[in-house]
Amino acid sequence: MRDLPYLTSGLPGIGGEIKQRVEDFRVTEIPLYDACGEGSHVYFRIEKRGIPTPVAVARLGKYMGVRGSDIGVAGLKDAVGVTSQMMSLEHADAEKLAGYTDPQMQVVWTGLHTNKLRTGHLAGNVFNIKIRGVGQSQAAAGQATLDVLTRRGVPNYFGSQRFGARGDTAALGKALLCDELQEFVEIFLGRPMECDPPDCKAARDAFDVDTLDRALKRWPRHYADQRKALSAYKKKHRPGPAIGAIDKRMKRFYISAFQSAIFNDILAERIESLDSVMLGDFAQKIDGGGVFAIEDLQAEQLRAENFEISATGILPGSRSQLAGGQPGEIENRAIESHGVSLDSFGKIGSLKVKGTRRPLRYKLEQPTITPGCDAYGEFLELTFAASSGCYATVAVEEITKNR
Repeated sequence: MRDLPYLTSGLPGIGGEIKQRVEDFRVTEIPLYDACGEGSHVYFRIEKRGIPTPVAVARLGKYMGVRGSDIGVAGLKDAVGVTSQMMSLEHADAEKLAGYTDPQMQVVWTGLHTNKLRTGHLAGNVFNIKIRGVGQSQAAAGQATLDVLTRRGVPNYFGSQRFGARGDTAALGKALLCDELQEFVEIFLGRPMECDPPDCKAARDAFDVDTLDRALKRWPRHYADQRKALSAYKKKHRPGPAIGAIDKRMKRFYISAFQSAIFNDILAERIESLDSVMLGDFAQKIDGGGVFAIEDLQAEQLRAENFEISATGILPGSRSQLAGGQPGEIENRAIESHGVSLDSFGKIGSLKVKGTRRPLRYKLEQPTITPGCDAYGEFLELTFAASSGCYATVAVEEITKNR
């Protein structure tokens, strides 16, 4: 993947590091709607620290005696941080749920509603982030960058989390999309990297030299998809059964990561004019979310400058349409640079790749940057709210310049 340019490249970065301590990165979900107080679905808010959302779901599922897929979530939250998010479970014992606690997670609220909580059922998130290794002397530079981001918007890149610790989720998605099944299996189970944990690296090394029994012994138990895929692959040395053994949600995530890489390339090409629109653009209303084609450039440019609308980029799929004019040319080039075309996106096995459009920028709500000091040293504390699907780390990287 390409290096992603900064919107504020003309301003100096302050340096510093985030997530040095779990409590340095705090996220609180803003619900899309409140629980109405009646219905068969128990809504509950958890607070977790140091674990990703899927692990939290698995623990709660085991505790409640249900499958993880029975538990509804609105969004995924980082492992490194203290995060507060909503979940739901139908026909649950609310009192039992409320009593759940372990050293990394607790249920802090329960209520009732009429439907299951689903992905995207959140209005946004509030972030509270400590940037360590910097302090009062860097506050003015940090504020200068924050002022630009507040006025022009934050580049709506998909953050590095989207592409996994190994940075290979987009490659996995492309392999699925292009029906390169053996390539998928070799990336998924082999090709070790220096960043791999020792046991995983040993498993990948063993796979690459075709010692599959040793590879299976090396994969840790919590790498369930890798273990299931490898067990299936062992039987006939064919990639199809191995891929069939992987959780469908994860395969959808890999394809989404490939779409995300294409979007990032489109945004990188348009970074200098992030707060502008062009003829042929599909723009999205910041408040209502409606998407429309730009026809009256002069009138719509004023709305873009007032942060009422934003140009969008394509996440390619069977139902997504290229923009017109120059924006469409940029989108098509980005897609073709990855060795595919818009027609490549459709149905992949049982997965439908519909596609959508995504704003090129996101708006910071009530942003502040404040110097502070605690037992671990100086820091700058960055706080803001943003819509769902936006990566807070992208805003931090604009300020620190250490992407």
